[in-house]
Amino acid sequence: MCSLFQSRRAGAPVIEPVPTIFPKIEGADMAAVFVGKRIAGDFYDAIRVSPQRVLIGLLDVAGRREQNRHLLIAAQEIFREVGPELFSAADINEADAMTELNLRINRALIAASEGVRSCPAFIACYHEKFGTLCYSNAGHTPALLRDRTGVSELGSTGLPLGLFSHATSDSRIVGLEKGAALLLVSRGVIECEGRVEGSSQDFGLSRVQEVFQSAELSSAQTVCASILNSVNRFGAEVPICDDRTALAVIRTA
Repeated sequence: MCSLFQSRRAGAPVIEPVPTIFPKIEGADMAAVFVGKRIAGDFYDAIRVSPQRVLIGLLDVAGRREQNRHLLIAAQEIFREVGPELFSAADINEADAMTELNLRINRALIAASEGVRSCPAFIACYHEKFGTLCYSNAGHTPALLRDRTGVSELGSTGLPLGLFSHATSDSRIVGLEKGAALLLVSRGVIECEGRVEGSSQDFGLSRVQEVFQSAELSSAQTVCASILNSVNRFGAEVPICDDRTALAVIRTA
């Protein structure tokens, strides 16, 4: 991976974060879909950090892609280097490890930006054996969990990353029963503007919940596509001005 300095030199090739190749998950299916060319700060990644754990992250760095690309790279470096360090041992406190990972990414963003740059982030560790999800939501759009009881929100547990060097985000753990699905969407999905009965409205989280509740759970890819297709139809008359990303995890066994 090129250094941040190399990536910002005049005339240097444009460097992007390393493309994500999702790890195979025993008893679960995971996928992400985004619309069009990256123009803003959406970034997702997933890596295996132990024989039974997979780390997942969806971040949204404030600003346009040409301004925040080096911050995305800095965040990914910490995610991929520190994640395995914190989560590799069999007997760990996942909540403590998640809090520490958020703190490390937070400080890396502040150092790389040489100031303040808001970065809402949802980071989670999925345990294959237990079907549990230890997560931290640092000011990100709420994740949605669908199971037999309906759709519930996994709301914010702290401030966005990149703002205060010693800020921490709480970590929580939820269980995914067989057939349950987790959905993450970026701010660009929620704030997609459309025309409804002559007035301008955002797509909003409630519409995401409605589509998710009725979506076929045959695969994570299908869930993501159903969300973004609905958003595209809703905002068909308005130019895309922000990234639109959806990431889903379905527990299959």
